[in-house]
Amino acid sequence: MKAMILAGGLSTRLYPLTKQVPKPLVPVAGEPNAVHVIRYLKKYGFDEIAINIFYLPDAIREALGDGSRFGVRLQYLHERELMGSAGALKQMETYFADSEHFVVVGCDDLTDLPLDALLAQHRANDAVATIGLVPRERVDQYGVVVLDERERIVGFQEKPALGTERSRLVNTGIYAFSRAIFNEIPAATFYDFGKQVFPGLENKGAPFFGFRAPAAYWTDIGTPEEYRRATYDVLEGRFVPIGARPVGVSEEAFVAAGARVEGKVWIGAGARIEGGAHVVGPTVVGVGASVGRDALVERSVLWDRAAIGAGSRLRDALVGLDYRVEAGSELIACSVANE
Repeated sequence: MKAMILAGGLSTRLYPLTKQVPKPLVPVAGEPNAVHVIRYLKKYGFDEIAINIFYLPDAIREALGDGSRFGVRLQYLHERELMGSAGALKQMETYFADSEHFVVVGCDDLTDLPLDALLAQHRANDAVATIGLVPRERVDQYGVVVLDERERIVGFQEKPALGTERSRLVNTGIYAFSRAIFNEIPAATFYDFGKQVFPGLENKGAPFFGFRAPAAYWTDIGTPEEYRRATYDVLEGRFVPIGARPVGVSEEAFVAAGARVEGKVWIGAGARIEGGAHVVGPTVVGVGASVGRDALVERSVLWDRAAIGAGSRLRDALVGLDYRVEAGSELIACSVANE
């Protein structure tokens, strides 16, 4: 079966971290989130996967290859100009010529939403499009979907103010489509699902449905807050990505005598925790990263080869690839990266 991963965006909400690293390669517990998405799709039988790329495309190709190491075949769409979420799919119309039904997932989705059940409902309704939905208590930072008694979509709200929400069902960005969806997207035009395609389907009364997944885990890692939450959820066992290395300290990491490592951590191969340093979970110390003597790193994420200077204090910090934190620094609830 075929699927598409939407991965062309710049992920500006995660700047400065993503100025050096393209969105599909943002790591969650040591692996690019696109890898988690590929394994998720493979679990449900989607072994032919298209992915659109735009920013730092060579880095993405190098990291993901042809997909064979994940048991799938990847087809790249290198966009020279971004055409929007729907516009990217439109460019793959020929690729999906032999697929009556398929799914589309964002590269920043971390989820276990059941794609088999989503697709089964989609087919049973003979739908043009079906959106995966999860409940949230607070929805003012999400796109909200309103359903009728038949689960047909009858309304949208984008980030409704508290108290004005008409629903607590959130659009996950996980979609099942029939080939008829291509009739709703003009060629060679910037076009967006949320702003143009979906309102159009609703207005014309097309068979357009929502799929409720109340027990599913889902988060969009596209903001610092949600990225932290996703990372902490993985470290603390609330979500376990398919095929991920278990949480803990790699056998190839160095932890000096006198260093302390407490709580749930993911410490990568080649990482170094020097004497007197204190690492408090939930924390990620990436491959080849280092924590200097007497430094404190608490509830933080250090990307590969980040270096934390001696005596520094980090709490709820995100530290980008190859970034060096000077000795004695204090970073609280912030993101730093090479630009």
